[in-house]
Amino acid sequence: MIAHEKKLLLTSKLFSPSFDKWVVVGAFNPAAVRLPNKKIMLYVRVAESFPKGKVMSCPVISSPEHFITINENIPVDKIREVSHGVLHLHSGECRLTSMSHFRPVILNKDGMSVDEVIDKPAFTGTAKEGHYGVEDPRIVKIGNLYYMTYVTISTHDGVCANLAVSKDLKKWKREGIIFSEQNKDVVLFPNKIKGKFVALHRPEGFFEFSKPSIWISYSPDIIYWGKERSIIQPRKRTWECDRVGAGAPPIKTSKGWLEIYHGVKTKGDRRVYSAGAVLFDLKNPEKIIARSPPNQPLLKPNRKWEKNGFVNDVIFPTGAVLDLNKKDLLIYSGGSDSVTSVTKVALKDVFKQMVKVK
Repeated sequence: MIAHEKKLLLTSKLFSPSFDKWVVVGAFNPAAVRLPNKKIMLYVRVAESFPKGKVMSCPVISSPEHFITINENIPVDKIREVSHGVLHLHSGECRLTSMSHFRPVILNKDGMSVDEVIDKPAFTGTAKEGHYGVEDPRIVKIGNLYYMTYVTISTHDGVCANLAVSKDLKKWKREGIIFSEQNKDVVLFPNKIKGKFVALHRPEGFFEFSKPSIWISYSPDIIYWGKERSIIQPRKRTWECDRVGAGAPPIKTSKGWLEIYHGVKTKGDRRVYSAGAVLFDLKNPEKIIARSPPNQPLLKPNRKWEKNGFVNDVIFPTGAVLDLNKKDLLIYSGGSDSVTSVTKVALKDVFKQMVKVK
């Protein structure tokens, strides 16, 4: 493993529940963006649930305009199993035991310490869009606008990737679904390439023919996407042999577009999420210059907050920002679907760790 500094930044204890008798169960998988004042804003996924009793409780957004929820009480005898917070009912339906929304957190200019926690929901699902919540935001600034991709979950549309646009990171215009079910881990390149918006994403199918991989797509208007193809696939017998997905939005460097992504290895009933790096050509993002080696991820879950939590053995990068010295990279990750950490690593070491792709 390369030399790095890893620090626990956020836990559920820093956040208050939205309603009485609710419990905050996680603060993780944040978007990260450098503000005009040089501080860093995280848009953190905060997960809440009702305390468990004789019935399993499932929060659902019921108002088209406000963050109001009802409680679907499901008798225990109707539950087949509970896996990672998802209820599997005998009827075949699935319901989540928690609901996620986003809250802003302001970090110091060094990106390693918290200045302010804005302790109220800033972006939630709605009755029409993600009535089971919103998850895993990523934010980039293109021109004078901020673009946020995020996941919505609903009975009607399933699990989809959506887009919202803002001038100030406060008021967001929801543009709706840009990649339909089931598609997650959508990140936008922070610049147009050859006049087109470019996105990485991870569609999922039935897996008979291929495992979940990273795809690339292009758009003239950031709403309608096409010319898609798979560009990064899992590698057999490696730390990422079962699935890969985009992590943080790509960062432009002198050597190419640097993408911090995640890979998954399954052994028995244990899944391990690690982080890797890949370098794309600046003019042709489909061309891979270098990638983390198959025998060694860039980062792996090795801290207690990554080894044990809601989902064990997870480091899940969702944001990356250059240090003000332009020599180091700050990687913001979810740990065990419970907490947020930051990893500071020298850019030269990231490049050195990767191997050239022929």
